[in-house]
Amino acid sequence: MAVKKEIKSHLARLLATEDLIVEHKDVETAQFNVQTRELLLPMWDKASEEVYDMLVGHEVGHALFTPNVDPPSDVPHSILNVCEDARIEKLMKRKYLGIAKSFYKGYNEMHKQDFFEVENENIDTFNLADRANLYFKIGQFLDVSFSDAEKEIISLIQNADTFTETIAAAKALHNFCQQEQEAKEQLSEATEGVQSEISPESDGNDSVPTGDSDSDSIDDTGSSVSDSDSDDTLEGRDSDPNPGTRGGTTSDSVESEVRTADSLADKLKGLITKDAVENVYLEVNDVNLENVIATNSDVHEYVNGYWSQCVERRREMEREGGYEQRNVFEEVDQSYEDFKNSAKKEVSYLVKEFECKKSADAYARASTSRTGILDTRNLHTYKYNEDLFKRVTMIPDGKNHGLVFILDWSGSMCYEMGDTIKQLYNLVWFCKKVQIPFEVYAFTNEWHRNQEEYEYGKSRIACYEQKEHTFHIDNDFALMNILSSKVNGKELDSQLKNIWRIVGCFNRQGSRWYHFPPAMNLSGTPLNETLICLHEILPQFKKENDLQKVQCIILTDGEASSLPYHTMVERSWEDAPRMGMRNTNAHTCTVRDRKLGKNYTIGYGYWELTDTLLRNLKDKFIDVNFIGIRVLQPRDAKRFVERFHPYYSKEYESIMADWRKHKTFTLTGSGYDAYFGLSSTVLAEDSEFDVDDDATKAQIKRAFVRSLKTKKLNKKVLGEFISLVV
Repeated sequence: MAVKKEIKSHLARLLATEDLIVEHKDVETAQFNVQTRELLLPMWDKASEEVYDMLVGHEVGHALFTPNVDPPSDVPHSILNVCEDARIEKLMKRKYLGIAKSFYKGYNEMHKQDFFEVENENIDTFNLADRANLYFKIGQFLDVSFSDAEKEIISLIQNADTFTETIAAAKALHNFCQQEQEAKEQLSEATEGVQSEISPESDGNDSVPTGDSDSDSIDDTGSSVSDSDSDDTLEGRDSDPNPGTRGGTTSDSVESEVRTADSLADKLKGLITKDAVENVYLEVNDVNLENVIATNSDVHEYVNGYWSQCVERRREMEREGGYEQRNVFEEVDQSYEDFKNSAKKEVSYLVKEFECKKSADAYARASTSRTGILDTRNLHTYKYNEDLFKRVTMIPDGKNHGLVFILDWSGSMCYEMGDTIKQLYNLVWFCKKVQIPFEVYAFTNEWHRNQEEYEYGKSRIACYEQKEHTFHIDNDFALMNILSSKVNGKELDSQLKNIWRIVGCFNRQGSRWYHFPPAMNLSGTPLNETLICLHEILPQFKKENDLQKVQCIILTDGEASSLPYHTMVERSWEDAPRMGMRNTNAHTCTVRDRKLGKNYTIGYGYWELTDTLLRNLKDKFIDVNFIGIRVLQPRDAKRFVERFHPYYSKEYESIMADWRKHKTFTLTGSGYDAYFGLSSTVLAEDSEFDVDDDATKAQIKRAFVRSLKTKKLNKKVLGEFISLVV
């Protein structure tokens, strides 16, 4: 069974008790950067769960307990690692009692698979560094013996709690190994001299037993050695490019060897799948909002200018003859006024619910305290009542609220835009009524393309700096600030009327005497780009309005396709690497937030990058509620719910039952805090009870039932919305 690397990343962060940046890369050894707090782990795809947990725990031990200091130059790196590994693993077991089991199982499995290459070997012939390495790693499964002098050094290693004590133990171990190796070499030289005196005519090819079995087990090639646990923690701090050498020691010094560390390092490399596909860690771009947002004043100045052109063209047609005089916006403006009057009940209901819930919340947080002033009405009870002071109830101040609306301005919204706008207008009027700051942005790819300075084929100034492993944002992407609480009531009404006129063209219910402004045309669905921009928009909105609680409401009819990401591309026929793009995929790509120290997996559905970006936003802005309002055709509800809940699960059955009864549902398993699904057909129905004068009883009954159903739906959705806002 394949190890889930992101789960191991979470394990590493939990053990480290900090938001480490954990990456799984196609490297041979683990590394930890103490400055950036980045833990780089090899892709041990062939390792079992037990071995993987043990290796992660070991690396986190270095992250927690190995200080950011240069190792001493007079102690070989391999010797120091033996002592430091023993220390950090001891401290990890002391800090987390349960991790001792992971170390036990992991090393037991390594021993059974002979990772240290000790099978059929005489352990007593190994030098003390090797035997110490075996003792502290697999000593529970292997009999390792020491002399009295060696036990003193083992005790130094075992009792070391600080890095300074570990260095002292490593120096003692190194000196002992040097003395041991020098004694063996002297004995070997003496034996050779004796052999020469006994057989002066020998040609040197005869083998003479020396009685020293250890001499055959020592490799005196002087080659570099690696960390005993494939660990580069100390190597990363050593400026010496060859960490196996002893740095400042003289060339004629005797080098100590830890062959079991080399064996373990080689075996760990075998756990890595060669040429494995690396994980790609994608990061959210830093966006310059000035190149993205079309300001509220710019949008409506452009729209009003276009309306003036429409009126002027109509006047020219009338002057030329053949056309009667008329106001081209008369019909659509009248429909706006009718809706505004009919919406007053829903807005009043919202305000009432908001005030009730806000008062209830404040009362729940109220506290009663003594004033220190005698209550004369209770003086007569002094014999049996100790509390004779007046009391006062303290009700804490409410929170400052603010709302940011994101409106889907894509082509698929053509027929749902009118119903969606009605929901938006209800919420905008509610905000205006209770004096809550708000901003409404509509995402599009058409705004810049229809400006006078736009030139086809000529790239605009990018809204971000292109860096490797960041998302690609199209230069034509824009956010139109179509409505704002910063304007006065009269100007806001004019802006609401402007948007109503434009939407009237989209759903073919508007006047046939005018056309929508070209820059306000419907476009693609840059929803993911918008979520990236919210990293800048939300804190700016909160700061400008001095808010404590912000709601972000996204009104859409569907998720966006996944974004590509930037990566360096090298081609044999090109002189130098260049910045290119690749498609984001769930197999290799992970979204990472360095500031939070969190990684986010991406699902396999085309829409799941949206959920991933939303989860990141929720973690970053914990005081913001993210609410989705999804307008659905009745035929699409079943397929949409199946994205978040398995078919025929209890949750699925409950949601679909709610949909069949009320034509609405609320999802909680998505990236949103709450995701409202609304039927487009029910929203399109008029909530007013209106019938012809000659209507039959049956027609009156149907109209009345339909009116009640629509009002009930509106109140249900609005009530749930208010419960999230307060």
